[in-house]
Amino acid sequence: MSDEGFIYHGGDLAAARARFGGAAEDWLDLSTGINPRPYPVSDLPAEAWTQLPQPDAEERLLAAARNAYDLPACAGIAAAPGTQALIQLLPTLLSPRRVAIVAPTYGEHAPAWRAAGHDVREVREPVSDTDVLVLCSPNNPDGRLADPALLEWTGEGRLLVVDEAFADVTPEASLTPHAGLKGLLILRSFGKFYGLAGLRLGFVVGDPALTRVLAARLGPWAVSGPALEIGAAALADTDWQAEGRAYLQQASARLDDLLHRAGLHVVGGTSLFRLAETPGPAAAWHEHLARAHIWTRPFPDHPRWLRFGLPGSEHAWQRLAAALAATNAQAAE
Repeated sequence: MSDEGFIYHGGDLAAARARFGGAAEDWLDLSTGINPRPYPVSDLPAEAWTQLPQPDAEERLLAAARNAYDLPACAGIAAAPGTQALIQLLPTLLSPRRVAIVAPTYGEHAPAWRAAGHDVREVREPVSDTDVLVLCSPNNPDGRLADPALLEWTGEGRLLVVDEAFADVTPEASLTPHAGLKGLLILRSFGKFYGLAGLRLGFVVGDPALTRVLAARLGPWAVSGPALEIGAAALADTDWQAEGRAYLQQASARLDDLLHRAGLHVVGGTSLFRLAETPGPAAAWHEHLARAHIWTRPFPDHPRWLRFGLPGSEHAWQRLAAALAATNAQAAE
């Protein structure tokens, strides 16, 4: 997932523009798994901007998260300015351990554990001969879900870390109802499903002893006042969540059909993004689409993989359809 220490991520339109030109408004960014129909943000009270984040606002947010994630009463929870902050902080809490990371997956996990001095190996399937097991569910980029039987592995001296950044689209598969188990930590991202990645909000739930330490390390006012208000409202809005999941299912099915008609094979993903296998080098498809100012997500370690997010308007859908057809025709020549 990396090249000489560089970690590839979606969303870097500055790099796209530097190489392929165009103004920001010319580009269709399909390189992330962020909902293109974000939660509607209403006017916030002035105090959310002018005061330090208030403890009662944080309590409302945490209560809304507990309910939304179906947490048992014994589970701990802490809010953070995005799950990326938690990914980098968590490894620093532990003395050097054996860490196994189920890969391919989100590229920031392994470097964070290595930087903290742990013995890290990347594995294809979960293993038991380790002190810490890290995996994503649904996995990025292939959408694989964690087997609940893994919960039997947790316990004294063992830590299971499950990154559920995309789990809002499949809440029935989440492990959060088991978050009271000792040795289990689950990360939940807010920005992806709710389409507000710039808000920077995430949660860690699970083993109360560990969530308390993480909350202390994050310190006071870790989450902004606007994020506290917007997060609490969105997490409690079950009608919007149900409508959002239905829309994403329909949109991802439409994207599957579009990719299939262009000669691509969908090999996984979630309803927020689809992972496709190209008939030839994915780099050629990626570049051809980029010349049409459509940005996708390639994978240097998997040269026939290309990930597509969802277009956010009918015009964007038509742009993608035309560019895929042109790319397919060129590849067939």
